[in-house]
Amino acid sequence: MDQYEPYCLADRLFYDKLGEDQTEASDFSLVRREVPADWVRIETDTWMYYGLGDGEPLPSQGWKIHVSACLDDAERALGVLWDYCLPRGIAFKYLRGQSALVMYNAKTASRSSSGKLATIYPRDAGELELVLKELDELLRDVRGPYILSDLRYADGPLYVRYGGFAERKVLSQNGELVLALEDGEGRLVPDVRGATFSVPPWTTLPAFLEPHLAARNAVTTTELPYQVESVLHFSNGGGVYLARDKRSDERVVLKEARPHAGLDAAGRDAVTRLKHERDILERLAGLDCVPELHDYFTLGDHHFVVQEFVDGNPLQRILVQRYPLTRATCTEETLAEYTEWAVDMLGQVESAVRSLHGRGVVFGDLHPNNILVTADDRLVLIDFEVATLAADEARSALANPAFAPPRDRTGVAADEYSLACLRMGLFAPQTTIMLMMHRQKITQLAGLIRRTFPVPAQMIDEARELILGDEPEDDGGAMRDLPLPGDASWQEVRDAMRRAILASATPERDDRLFPGDVAQFQPGGAINIATGAAGILYALSETGDERFPEYESWLSERALNPASGTSLGFYDGLHGVAYVLDRLGRRQDALDVLDITLKEKWEILGPSLHTGLSGLGLNLLHLAERTNEPNLRAVADKIVDICADRLGGPEDVPEISGGDNPRAGLFHGSSGPALLFMHAYERTGDPGLLDKAADALRQDIRRCIRTKDGSLQVNQGWRYLPYLEEGSVGLGLAVARYLVHRPDDVHGFAQDLADLRLPARSGYFVLPGLFNGRAGIIAALAMGLRHGVDEADPLLPEQIRGLQWHAMPYGGGLAYPGDQLLRLSMDFATGTAGVLFALQSASDAERVFLPFISPFGGAQALAKEPLRVTTPDGDDSYQRGKEV
Repeated sequence: MDQYEPYCLADRLFYDKLGEDQTEASDFSLVRREVPADWVRIETDTWMYYGLGDGEPLPSQGWKIHVSACLDDAERALGVLWDYCLPRGIAFKYLRGQSALVMYNAKTASRSSSGKLATIYPRDAGELELVLKELDELLRDVRGPYILSDLRYADGPLYVRYGGFAERKVLSQNGELVLALEDGEGRLVPDVRGATFSVPPWTTLPAFLEPHLAARNAVTTTELPYQVESVLHFSNGGGVYLARDKRSDERVVLKEARPHAGLDAAGRDAVTRLKHERDILERLAGLDCVPELHDYFTLGDHHFVVQEFVDGNPLQRILVQRYPLTRATCTEETLAEYTEWAVDMLGQVESAVRSLHGRGVVFGDLHPNNILVTADDRLVLIDFEVATLAADEARSALANPAFAPPRDRTGVAADEYSLACLRMGLFAPQTTIMLMMHRQKITQLAGLIRRTFPVPAQMIDEARELILGDEPEDDGGAMRDLPLPGDASWQEVRDAMRRAILASATPERDDRLFPGDVAQFQPGGAINIATGAAGILYALSETGDERFPEYESWLSERALNPASGTSLGFYDGLHGVAYVLDRLGRRQDALDVLDITLKEKWEILGPSLHTGLSGLGLNLLHLAERTNEPNLRAVADKIVDICADRLGGPEDVPEISGGDNPRAGLFHGSSGPALLFMHAYERTGDPGLLDKAADALRQDIRRCIRTKDGSLQVNQGWRYLPYLEEGSVGLGLAVARYLVHRPDDVHGFAQDLADLRLPARSGYFVLPGLFNGRAGIIAALAMGLRHGVDEADPLLPEQIRGLQWHAMPYGGGLAYPGDQLLRLSMDFATGTAGVLFALQSASDAERVFLPFISPFGGAQALAKEPLRVTTPDGDDSYQRGKEV
């Protein structure tokens, strides 16, 4: 969620960047300072880059210097940096303003990049040493957070790390393009940016830095009376560790705070909050629902609270394990059992919170991850760093957005609001996040909960009234009059979603046409299929006859002049834009965009459908057939060969998807190449391509696990995925297409397909979107997630009705929130356009299919008669079918 929160600051309804006036108000004074004529300045939303326009270029990699500073010292530090670097011709960059610095130092920020105010690029080791020595004197009294990825120079705000100066990319072990360094043998390898300092094996630490490394290593925990056993949690503010008291052999929890790091909305750092938590725990001593305080100490400049170890599970984990609607085997009995447990648990939580109120303390951060439940049913509240005194009538400076009270709730009333959200959240997980955008949503949620669970009506109604407070119920009828999927007609629902999408358009903006996921603010993200204009225009064109020339021109202009760093991929880049432009009747623009992509180093891409070669190959096969451009087919054939050569065998992938391993599934895994091989087979008749497709599908099935309810889901080790992008139903679509060609397969794919379809029986999904939510389940069911069956899937009606959980009003129409549910999204991957497309695919009107998913020759044609294609040797006894 950390990457989403900064994009929630600018607008209440949509993810967005801060406006120019907001950015300027936050900018450091250096941003407006003129640079000498021979210098070049490059400006982004976050960084300001400076370097000499002429002269010897910088090396592509080397030892770089980072400057750390807290907010109070940042302007002064940057002034010193400017006066030092410009006369000496030393390149540098810095965060452009206070809001960016706070964002990089917030509690939820990345630990690997936190603390960095500025970066300096020395030309060589000699300049590195000189700059460090001289700037250390000039910046000695500047305070800042420790940069965990770097080696600290002396005791000041300067840090060093070996890394890239120029942007180069390479495929990582998990198949994604990442920033790269050149190793000792001249090969590009990932530039790993973790939260610990390390020296690449092909280089050595400059000798003058060795004493500083020794000083760093001299700080150890060996003299402490506590032995750390494991890490329980990390945040940018510090860590939480399981330890053992050497004196008593008792297990304890150490909670760490780093100075100047982990800022909250009030600007307090982690140390300030930890001292406050110690004081609160002392005040609450003796309560069974609060961990006992044992100790408080400092190590180096880090602070630690030592408290009782509570051997329990977070309520959030228990909720995930017990929640019945996510199981394919949910029955009325399991719903009743869960309801009884949830009501009892809510009573225990309310009792614990009110015992805090009895001591004059407001918890301030109530959510399921801050509630521990032990095996003997003891319930304990944890994490009191933002607790307040009831008499102060204050609000917490940090809070989980699904339980955060509005500004009109302070003191004890803030906890009461969070308790009411918890009542709803145990039956409709995460949905109360949407109340930040439209509090009237709570009335509809309450109705859905009462309709689904045998829950006491009074308990839900009281929670609803408490959440609404003084706000008039359904003011203006926005929720009450919304045409909901499953209740209203398809035409009413379709028109309502199209109204919402069109109402959100901002063609006057250069950086985006429609609001969507935060990824749209990355290079190319505003134009691609997944999060940009191409996907939304594609959904609109497939679900109605109206054309939007102004919006199409907006897309074309930016695709033909793509921003630096724009991906080549199908869903995340220019190939997908070319596909959509051709669908919109702008064929020459589509071909011109393809020309741009073919001049790039596309061979280095990974194999995926979303970002890599299989998406490119499928698009080129498709457009070669539509345009009769022989060079497109030639490149497509080369891509097929490359993917086949790189594939490996069914056992040549780990059993876990993601993390450091390649990902599985339709969009990111081997199912993408499988789809490419099947399309190539349909055009050539080469059975070896079907063999390759089978190997690819077996690779993805190897990374699946059969769960307790019998379903087959992609296994990430810590969770199982049923979704379209990287989950069961996406893989199932590829398996279903294979079975059309080989219904009598020898690999057990028919049974696999049945098990891959089982997660679609679940009654609840946290997100509504197409790629990783309920809409993707609907689309997969509608596009043929069963083998040898013609009629509509019987699971569709309830899944369509399930979209009511996330329905929201916007612009006189129906909209859906994007990933994290913090804001509405109109895009194809996460938001309203994807839901619109999925529902069109399931409608009784003209059906639509995702690109390259539509059945070859009709859903059942290939199951009933042999495939007829034109073979490479010119044998015309076959006749190629036509893709619907």
